[in-house]
Amino acid sequence: MNQVALPLPLPHPAPVVADRAGFDIGWDHAHLGLVPAAGLLQQGGAVCQGWMAGKAVFGRRVPASSRATRQWLQLRLRAWQEAATLDADEVTPEVVARLQATHCPVLRLPLGGAANQPDAAVIEPLAPAAAWAAGRLATLSRRAAKAWDGLDVDALWRRARAAQLGCTEVDGLDAGAWWRLTALRAFATPLHFATATRLPLALLPPPGVELCNPVQRLQLRVTSLFLKPGWAARCRGLAERLPEQALRHDFLFFVGALTPRVLEAGSDPHTLGQALEDAWLLERVQRRWQHFVLSLGEVRCAALLQEMADQGRAATPAPLRRPAALRISQPELLAA
Repeated sequence: MNQVALPLPLPHPAPVVADRAGFDIGWDHAHLGLVPAAGLLQQGGAVCQGWMAGKAVFGRRVPASSRATRQWLQLRLRAWQEAATLDADEVTPEVVARLQATHCPVLRLPLGGAANQPDAAVIEPLAPAAAWAAGRLATLSRRAAKAWDGLDVDALWRRARAAQLGCTEVDGLDAGAWWRLTALRAFATPLHFATATRLPLALLPPPGVELCNPVQRLQLRVTSLFLKPGWAARCRGLAERLPEQALRHDFLFFVGALTPRVLEAGSDPHTLGQALEDAWLLERVQRRWQHFVLSLGEVRCAALLQEMADQGRAATPAPLRRPAALRISQPELLAA
């Protein structure tokens, strides 16, 4: 019996994903049962491809999504649209959840307006030109985010100085708000030591924000001494660790400049935190700080930070660990 070979159609090749980030965003929308904006569902677009592929796999079998997860997707989508780098494995929904805030740290007003309102909460990259990474993101109001759009530390500093010297608002914000924006941008912008010394700590870092400049880290460590009762003893203890008598005097003069605002604020943590931020804007406080930290110098500043960190670790009890025999990895459990 002769068999006739029938021509069979060749299978279509798997679609080539030219834009993996966009495809993954669409895929994750489908995985969570969410639909991207209509403009992103154009046939052939990366987000559309990922969403359709995900829909084919997950169908209606999707988990409930939290607010942080939806914000995580929105943040990834914005980074993709702005051609910014964001590592979705590093910036996770858990990281985004730690950025939640009830008030805008810049305007000091409640958050919670509709998506396009000035008081709506938005997650902002602190250094847009760099990768959007954990430690470089913060929640602001849309109004504050719009104010600093496209401005670097120098431009923000000039606006803060103009508002402060003119005793007037600049582009709708007062001097305090501009100084807080300047500090926030500087947290994620590497600065020369001398440049960083002239910046007041006008804003205590919001949740999840890390500081990249040693001078600002020292500012934060020193300011944090005042946030709990017993600050006078802690300040004296820090002064005693300084290597020279002149440095000890300079530091205590700085403490004396801050003290009146601390005493006026009382013990309420929120009020005290804002009072310390405002105290940093006083000319006398800035002058005393700059004299101290410039006398300390860059090398000794780093050494003092390291010494304070070592002391903090020594005072922290070691975490409890499970016995080695019980620490079994997931693959080993599966194999067992």
